[in-house]
Amino acid sequence: MTDPIDLHARLKPRLEPRPRDASLYARAQHEGLSELQARVLAGRLAGYSGEIEALVAPSLRHLAHPERLADGRRAAERIAQAVMEGEHIGILTDYDVDGITSHVVILRTLTELFGVPASRLHSLIGHRINDGYGISLPLVERTLRLTPRPSLVITADCGSSDEPRIARLKAEGIDVVVSDHHALPLEGSPPSAYACVNPTRDDCDYPDPTIAGCMVAWLTMSLARQVLVEWGALAEATPKLSPWLSYVALGTVADCVSLGGSPANRAVVSHGLRLINRMDAACWRAMAERLGADSVPFDAETLAFQMGPRINARSRLDDPYAALHYMLAADDGVAQRHLEVLDQDNQSRKAIEADMAEQARALVQPQLADNAPVLVVFLEDGHAGVQGIVASRLVQAYGRPTLVLTPAAQPGMLTGSGRSIEALHLRDALQRAHQLAPEALPRFGGHRGAAGVGVPVEQREAFHAALHQAVSEQLGEVALYPRILTDGELRAEQLSLATLDELAALAPYGREFDAPLFEGDFLVESLRAVGAEGNHLMLELSREGVSLKAIWFRALTPGELPPFGLGATLRCAYKLNRNRWRGRESLQLMIEHAESR
Repeated sequence: MTDPIDLHARLKPRLEPRPRDASLYARAQHEGLSELQARVLAGRLAGYSGEIEALVAPSLRHLAHPERLADGRRAAERIAQAVMEGEHIGILTDYDVDGITSHVVILRTLTELFGVPASRLHSLIGHRINDGYGISLPLVERTLRLTPRPSLVITADCGSSDEPRIARLKAEGIDVVVSDHHALPLEGSPPSAYACVNPTRDDCDYPDPTIAGCMVAWLTMSLARQVLVEWGALAEATPKLSPWLSYVALGTVADCVSLGGSPANRAVVSHGLRLINRMDAACWRAMAERLGADSVPFDAETLAFQMGPRINARSRLDDPYAALHYMLAADDGVAQRHLEVLDQDNQSRKAIEADMAEQARALVQPQLADNAPVLVVFLEDGHAGVQGIVASRLVQAYGRPTLVLTPAAQPGMLTGSGRSIEALHLRDALQRAHQLAPEALPRFGGHRGAAGVGVPVEQREAFHAALHQAVSEQLGEVALYPRILTDGELRAEQLSLATLDELAALAPYGREFDAPLFEGDFLVESLRAVGAEGNHLMLELSREGVSLKAIWFRALTPGELPPFGLGATLRCAYKLNRNRWRGRESLQLMIEHAESR
């Protein structure tokens, strides 16, 4: 066991400058970027050899043609056949933001562009608690009970690891077209699927395997439009699917796929944000009204931290169809009513999350004392819908991959969600754990940064041991501690809105292309606790004659006093933020971490 003092020191967050790719740093400046812009790129895109212009000036011309997707043409032709022959079609998607936005893309394309009556379509979205992830057995049974029964099911954001359920549908005469982006099992694509469109397939020629499920759905439906035009079933003047990129942008950001070295993801998010900020759809207008006039125009952070959590909260806690109805609302009143439901669920989710995180932090202390490379925590009364968020909180606090388990709806089973660190490919670690103890991990899926599992109750310890070994093998001697990567220091004269504009030119920011974070010393001129519970700090800081407003969210435990006072010198990790108030803009620092010097 580790000495408590040593454990506290080991778990103290460390500010570290991002490693910088010297070649990319020089190349970016040679191509006309400022030193600061080059610094940001070089600290995030180590080894990137592609066009810099494709990243800093995102454009849809960087999208590869959907024909390059393995099984793309086969999938598109089957969808086109169903449209032409009047078949009933099931749309089966995951319940998170990626799945809901995929659902909207497929549904709106079929009804508004392909002319399929709504009466021939069936929306199939699993309940997270009652049905579970993907093409679950309860969803299969629901599909088979439909009257009339669909002869084609199109999936999105799921299906790659669901061969047994796909085989059941096939045996009942239902073709399944899988569109997904999650890693395939070792045995490859589900053989019972009519087609499996997934850019992570080994035999897939699509150049970017990091695209989100909603993008795979968008590409597949775009190709179906092309096929229908080729077959003469649609006029060449039929609109393309470009307007739906607003939904793709939301799903891409919320699903935390790479916004780093992916010209495709950066292009769809940039273009989608432009569409969203036209405020043509009721869902965007309702959200803008709820967030206030100063929230417009939306950026990627609005999608990630305002829209995404509200849509996800509904599916985490209850039936996800309210999120679908919100996204599809035809008028502002309907959108506002559905958004109110989502907002209430999000508030409930926050309370549940806080309780679960507190329990989880207490339960993992023995594992931290043993310097475990991966944390596995079982919350007997935990809510399955909040596992992933709690896992993220523990990763952030302790700097090591974490998996949170709770009881599943299926008797004798546990369900879990995991989040990882940069050094570990979580899905690969789970694959290795499955090899070590297949009976302890009968079901799992996900990607590098996040994954889900199903574990038999009696196999929990065996699963923990297998995952511990798998993670140890992959990490080797990597040191594990909470680290806060920064982009270095800014000069006092750089603390301005002009610098913020310079950085905004590199947007969108997101996973693998984090928003710039800087470090530096500041003098505390004033401070006061704010917020309903008094757990945020409003500060006025100064440096070399420059005075700045700053906000530090969740800086305090309610009722706690700050560990520093007026006149203290703080070493801060901070972001630059544009504070809008009654039409006026000023620079504000967003403090992520601070400690007295």
